[in-house]
Amino acid sequence: MKPLESGDPIRLGPYRIHSVLGEGGMGKVYVGQDGEGRVAAVKVLHPHLTHDANLTQRFVREAQMARAVTAGSVARVLDARTEGGRPWIATEFLTGPTLADSVRSHGPFDEPTVRALAAALARALGDIHAAGLVHRDLKPANIVLTATGPRVIDFGIARPEHGLTLTTTGETPITPGYGAPEQVLGRRVGPPADVFSLGAVLVYAASGQHAYEGSHVAAVQYEVVHGTPRLDRVPPALQPLIGPCLAQDPAFRPVPDQIIRYFAPPRGAERVWRKGPIAKDITSHEHRLHQLTTLPAGSAPPPVSRRRLLTGLAVGGSVLAVGGTAAWWNRKAGDGGPFDVPPAVPAPKARVLDAKKGDYVLGETPEPLWKAPSALAEIRVAPLPVRDVLIVAAAKGGIAARSVVDGSVRWSAPDVMAAGLFLSLSDRLVAAVDRDGTLVTFVASTGEPKWASPAQAASLLAADAEAVYVITEDGRVRAIGRSDAKVRWTVKVDADLGEKAASRGLAAQRRLVITAADGSVLALDTSDGRQVWQHRQLTDSGRARADQSDGTLCVTGKQLSAFDLLSGKKHWSTKSPKLPNGDPAFWSSPTIDGRIVYATEVIFPVQIDIRTGKTTDWSYTGLLECDAGSPLVLQGSALWSVASDGKRAAVRALDLSADPQPTWMFPVLENPDQYWLTGDANRVFVLDGTSLSALPVF
Repeated sequence: MKPLESGDPIRLGPYRIHSVLGEGGMGKVYVGQDGEGRVAAVKVLHPHLTHDANLTQRFVREAQMARAVTAGSVARVLDARTEGGRPWIATEFLTGPTLADSVRSHGPFDEPTVRALAAALARALGDIHAAGLVHRDLKPANIVLTATGPRVIDFGIARPEHGLTLTTTGETPITPGYGAPEQVLGRRVGPPADVFSLGAVLVYAASGQHAYEGSHVAAVQYEVVHGTPRLDRVPPALQPLIGPCLAQDPAFRPVPDQIIRYFAPPRGAERVWRKGPIAKDITSHEHRLHQLTTLPAGSAPPPVSRRRLLTGLAVGGSVLAVGGTAAWWNRKAGDGGPFDVPPAVPAPKARVLDAKKGDYVLGETPEPLWKAPSALAEIRVAPLPVRDVLIVAAAKGGIAARSVVDGSVRWSAPDVMAAGLFLSLSDRLVAAVDRDGTLVTFVASTGEPKWASPAQAASLLAADAEAVYVITEDGRVRAIGRSDAKVRWTVKVDADLGEKAASRGLAAQRRLVITAADGSVLALDTSDGRQVWQHRQLTDSGRARADQSDGTLCVTGKQLSAFDLLSGKKHWSTKSPKLPNGDPAFWSSPTIDGRIVYATEVIFPVQIDIRTGKTTDWSYTGLLECDAGSPLVLQGSALWSVASDGKRAAVRALDLSADPQPTWMFPVLENPDQYWLTGDANRVFVLDGTSLSALPVF
C-alpha cells in the first residue's frame, strides 16, 4: 500500500479513500472504507482512458462479469458507478498476499499445499464456468490467498463462454505463458482455456518457475503453441496431475470436477491458510489494514456544522413530529456535534490458551476468564459484543456496557428498553429504543449520548452504513438515516411482525431482510422500502433464523435453504430432518464461516458448502451433541454450543484443529431454558439466566 498523491481522489461514492493498493495500464486501485467500516478495493479508470469507448466498456464489463458469479470463490462486486466522468468499481477487499507474492517470499509450495491450491482454484473455475463465463486471465497475480482459502480476482477481460476473443489494437488479452494456445492464436475460447491457465499457475506454485519461458514475449507465446511445458522442477507425484491441464488440445484437458478428485488434498491441507508462513503473511496484511482503517480520520460520518444544528432545532424546538422532517439533537453537549463520532476502540484480544505452554491441563476444563452473577435482567436478550464492551440487558433496567476484559460495568442507560433490542453501528455507536419510542445512540466505549430520532419505534431490526431500520409502534417498518436522523421511508409489509422483538432483521447489499414472526422471510430495497421478494419458512417457533455471507442468505426452519440476497432466487434447499418417531425436526440458527455453513440437524451440528448445499466430508456425529436451539459459535480453534436435555445444560466445545477432534465440557449451566452464547476477540460469552461469564478459547 502506498500513500495518496496529488490528483488521487479523497472520496468515491460512500468510500473514503485511504491509500493506493496498486496501479495498472487501465487504472488505479485504492483502499476505501464506507461509513459502516467495510473495506473495499476501489478500482478507477485512468482519466486519459475515459474517452476510449472500448476500454470503458471493458471496465464496466468487469463489474458485470464478477456479479454473475454468486459463489464465494471470487472477490464480490459491492458497487459500481461513474463519478465525475470516471467509472469506478468497488469490490470486496481480500486480505492476504497474492500467489505471486507468496512464492516470491517463501519459495515453491510443498505437495499438500499445491494439492489444496489446485482443488480450491478448480472449485473457483467451476463457479465461474457455471455462471457461463470464462475468466481468460488466471495467473498468480490474480489469486489472493486469504484465511478462508484462495480467491480469484480481476474479471477485466472475462467474457461469456460464447464471446469472441479481444482483438483491439494494442491490447494484450492474455498474460504470456498463462494464456492457452487457442487464446494466443486468437481463436474462440471456452472453459478449457482457464484449465490451461490453472496448469501454468500450479507449475509456478510447485516449482517457483514458469511453465513456459523465453527471452521475449513472442518466444514465450511460441513455446505455448509449439513447445512443451517445463515440469522438471515440479515434484514427481504432481507432474502427471498437472501435465494434462497443459494439453495443447482443449479436448484433452480435464474439467474442474476431475481436477478436484485427482488432486485430492490430504485431510487438513487447507489449514495452510490458517497456520504457517502464509498464515503469518495474511495476519500481517490484516494488521496493516487494521492500522490503516482505524486512524482517527477513518470512516466516521461527516460532522454537522453548528449552524446547521441550530437551524434544525429552530424549526420545531427539540422534538419535531415524525412524518415531516424528523428532529435530531445532541442529548449531551459535545464539541463536534451529534454526528461527530470518535474512532472505534479496538477490541482487546484475549490470549489463546496452549496446553503445551502449561495454560491448562489436558482433560481438565480451564476456569472462566471472569463471571458476573446477577448481572442481567430476566429477559431473553442476547448480549452484543461491540469492540471493547459487551452490551447487555441490565439487572436494574435499561442496558449496560460491561468490559470484555473483566466484566465490570463501564456505563449504563436505564431509560432504554432492552426488550426492544440494541444494535452496533459500525462498532462505534450502540443504537437502542427508549421508553418513548425514541431511537437513541451512545458511543460504544464511553456511553456518551449522541444523536437521536423520535422514530416511534417498538423494536430495532438492523442497521447498515446508511440507516437504522426499526419496527414502529403501529407495526410498520421505518428507515432512519444515520447521517441526519431523518426518516427515509416508512412501509407496511405483508407479514405479521408480532409483538415487541418477535421479528428480526439483517441489512446488507441494499437489502433489508426481515424474518417475521409468522415465518415469512422478506427483503426490502433499503433505498425506498419497496418489497423485492418474499418466502415462507415452516418453523417450530414462528420466526425463521437467517445469516448471510457475500450475497448468499441462509435461512433455517424445517429446511435449511440458501437464497440470492438481491433477487430472492433459491440456490438450494436441504431435506427436512426427521426425529426417531417420524416427526419433522428443525434446523438451528445458521452460522457462516467463509464458504461453510454450520447448523444443527436434530442434535448434531453439520457442515454444509454454502455454494452447493451439500454436506462436506466433515462429520462430528457422535462427537458433539447440542441443543437444537443452541447457537453455534466459532472462536479460537473450536465450535462452541450448548447441550441440553431440558433439565441440565452445559457449554461444549469441539476442537476443529485437531485430528481426531477432542471435545470439552465447561461447567454445567443452571438455567437450561434461558441461555445464550456469543463470541468475539478470543472470548466466548455465556448468558446463564441472569449470570454472565467469559470463557477462554484454545
